Amino acid sequence: MSRALAIDYGRKRCGLAVTDPMRIIASPLVTVPSGELEAFLKVYIPRENVTDVVIGYPVTVNNLPSESVKYIDPFIARFRKLFPETPLHLEDERFTSRMAMRTMIDGGVKKSGRRDKSMADRISASIILQSWLRGRENKETN
Repeated sequence: MSRALAIDYGRKRCGLAVTDPMRIIASPLVTVPSGELEAFLKVYIPRENVTDVVIGYPVTVNNLPSESVKYIDPFIARFRKLFPETPLHLEDERFTSRMAMRTMIDGGVKKSGRRDKSMADRISASIILQSWLRGRENKETN
């Protein structure tokens, strides 16, 4: 079986999440500085048999691309050149930061721990990936 990987792309750092080989559960993986992301992916994707990559794509409440896409679109273009055989899926990432914060609060993470932005980035990536998995599941059942 193969894995799917999600990226919560940011200007400074990127949160990553991955599925188990059966693609049932999305789990936070690691946070990588944005400048090191491509090098990380070159090693991780083939080693872990990642066959789908999902990137959180920010849109406004009107379903239009948000201002942040100007940072994400160049990465998407580079990714497609580096990994032409790996499908890249865009997933709406609206409200994932708030959901990640709520997850940390509900999980009992202390206020000092919630200041760790890298944890929120990993959890956001996990939420993005779980949303993508749910969407695929819904398409398969319909």
